Amino acid sequence: MTTTSRRRPAALALALVAGLALAACSATADGATGGAPAATRTVDSEFGEVELPTDPQAALGFYTTDVDILATLGIPLASSQPVRDGYTGFPAFFPQDALADVDTFVNFPEYSYEAVMAAAPDLILNGLGYDEEAVQRLAEIAPTYSVNAFDGADWRDKFRTTAAALGRTEQADAWFARYDARVAEVRAELDARDIHPRVAAIGWWSDQLQLSCYGVPCLVFADLGLDITPLALQEGAALSLEQVDQLADVDVAVRSYAPGPAGESADAETLRTLATSQVWSSLPFVAEDRYFRYDLEMDYGSPSGHAAFLEFLADSLLG
Repeated sequence: MTTTSRRRPAALALALVAGLALAACSATADGATGGAPAATRTVDSEFGEVELPTDPQAALGFYTTDVDILATLGIPLASSQPVRDGYTGFPAFFPQDALADVDTFVNFPEYSYEAVMAAAPDLILNGLGYDEEAVQRLAEIAPTYSVNAFDGADWRDKFRTTAAALGRTEQADAWFARYDARVAEVRAELDARDIHPRVAAIGWWSDQLQLSCYGVPCLVFADLGLDITPLALQEGAALSLEQVDQLADVDVAVRSYAPGPAGESADAETLRTLATSQVWSSLPFVAEDRYFRYDLEMDYGSPSGHAAFLEFLADSLLG
């Protein structure tokens, strides 16, 4: 498989569109020739009106979270779907039945428009709406619903909007009902055991501890009514190793890592670096082994990742 740069000239897009047009002329969605065109409807999006199939049978998610959203909404998937570089499959907490017969191709951080084309999707869900070039090129391959899912807002708002656009509000409501019920169960158990820690999501990059409250972890912290360290609520919050004493009141902290040998090695190296600070090693959440790690894929807002982080946090707090 050839992976293309996001900056490849537009000539490739024209070639892809030409190939798709030929394929569309030769067969309908059910493999027969000369059948009636699939039913469509026009919906509003962040990028204007788009015409989408009402009953897609081979949808493709342009980013991993998009794949999870499609599967959660019960939309049949194309036989090939994208993963991030370094991954060969999907997280175990994704809907495995929907992904059982799906092959993967690497599509991030470099996009593979050839692989998208080869998957022959009849619908594309694109959560990387911040990339205007991708928005345009995907729409030339298949009907595409694009949304900027990484604008810092609560991903669940975009999920509701996307579900409505795809005619799957009922499925989205069912997910919210399950999630809210589980949150209520966990909160009740935390209250019953009087477990109310001050929490933080703490990563390490650029030679600093990063605490900014972004993404799924802080959303779940808030859902459970946990006390998020005020440091994390500051824009661009970061600390050097000389400043870690400011974390002395944190009871529980979490960090992400990428499963697999490379991710394990990187995580171990981070812990070795942090351990060079005696102050870090003496922090209560470090000394008492309450610095828990979770799969990086839970960080990026999607139904299964969000629910999985809730379970991870419940296990970490309740034992």
